[in-house]
Amino acid sequence: MSLLPSPLAAALAGTGLACFACRATRRTDPGLKLTGLAVLAFALAPVPAYADQFVEAADNATIDCELARGELTRIALIDDGFANVSKIASGFPYNDFQVTHEPVRGDIYISVPPQFAAARVSFFATSKAGYVYKFACRLGGEEATQLFITNPALAKAAAAEWETETGPEDAAIRLIEAMASDAVLPGFTARAELSAPRRTGGIEVQLVAEYRGDELTGQHFLVRNLGKESLALGSEREGPAGALAFAYGRDALAPGEATSAFLVFAKGGLD
Repeated sequence: MSLLPSPLAAALAGTGLACFACRATRRTDPGLKLTGLAVLAFALAPVPAYADQFVEAADNATIDCELARGELTRIALIDDGFANVSKIASGFPYNDFQVTHEPVRGDIYISVPPQFAAARVSFFATSKAGYVYKFACRLGGEEATQLFITNPALAKAAAAEWETETGPEDAAIRLIEAMASDAVLPGFTARAELSAPRRTGGIEVQLVAEYRGDELTGQHFLVRNLGKESLALGSEREGPAGALAFAYGRDALAPGEATSAFLVFAKGGLD
């Protein structure tokens, strides 16, 4: 792998990376060379439709949402599905809300009749993965709507399983390859992180994205040569302390040019 030279390592170290660093037991060097990378724009998720609701909830959490009156509301668990729903019958079946379980995807559909007297609806639901959620939902619009629920514990479990099966060295390399193509590995979360540019000598470094898994943190930087001489990125093999793997988009930067740098750190503390 192409590694970062001493001046760039110093510049990256000045961006606050120390909080993610932990001592590496071995530097990986599998020969990966990321070439021809332009400055990569971080891919933002598309804006959801107005009627859709997105909620992040943990096990045993109470979920506040809005259900459609006189229409259907679909409730879906991301990377999971509903196994059971528990509610109290009102004694008036024609005026009570109904829950329909769709077994293929594990979604549930809530139907609230227009004549339903209460202003709120509450019930419990258990997921296939064993998580329990309490729903305390107000009644709102008259158009069909969707509610999507994510549980961070599921992503953490997926990341832990993937990283354990892959191994730390291969996982670090695959994380760099994913960051370079704006992809997100299983169990990782990605977010744009436009920090203020930091300058060290003739080098400007800016954090533009961060990827977090169960054991690894990946960071995508924009590196710009503000000096008057070309910056040879491949001439030395030194990176920030604690980095498990790192790579850059070009072998050299002419004055005024910019490229991407990718770093992977192990989570945890210093020994």
